[in-house]
Amino acid sequence: MISLNTPGLREVAVLGAHCDDVAIGLGGTLLTLASSTPGLRVRALVLAGADARREIEERHALAALCPAADLELTVLDVPDGYAPAYWEPIKKAVEAFGRDCHPDVVFAPHRADAHQDHRMLAELVPTVFRDHLILGYEILKWENDTPRPSIYHPLTRAVASEKARILLKHYPSQTTHDWFDEESFLGLSRLRGVQSRQPHAEAFVLEKATIRFGRT
Repeated sequence: MISLNTPGLREVAVLGAHCDDVAIGLGGTLLTLASSTPGLRVRALVLAGADARREIEERHALAALCPAADLELTVLDVPDGYAPAYWEPIKKAVEAFGRDCHPDVVFAPHRADAHQDHRMLAELVPTVFRDHLILGYEILKWENDTPRPSIYHPLTRAVASEKARILLKHYPSQTTHDWFDEESFLGLSRLRGVQSRQPHAEAFVLEKATIRFGRT
């Protein structure tokens, strides 16, 4: 498998529709980046959960996933499941978020996600971050919308296990879901690891990118 390296990351932007989307989709990647990149800036925007138990969970979880990183998190109060009805304020919020950060890579849901809130956010992100590398993450849930990813980020077994531990510790409100357990999270990361010949991995959808060969 051909590897593409991205040295010198200084700032990443992560966007999620709900509290826990980011942690589920790229928690292992954040752990790896934060531990290997001193002073990494992480700018996060979540659409739903402001001033509620869910926001508290999100703040604790992202702090655990981004140790020693410069983390800034904004959580909005869009009602869960109704994001399409709030298209204009969400568009303005994503635009304001884009003006306030300068990421080397942007992580957001992928366009084929079956959940309407995830899908709408995925469609808005490229209209704001037009000149950025955007990687669409997958969110494990009961819908059969698992994508065919094109980019894999390898994880060690230790990082995959730590991600699962953080998810279960910091999102107690979600543990009533029958899919929200260690077996599910490790099962998916192991599957992506098999596909990329690694112990574990997180996978992303890449719509387009520019590649330069040689010195041009």
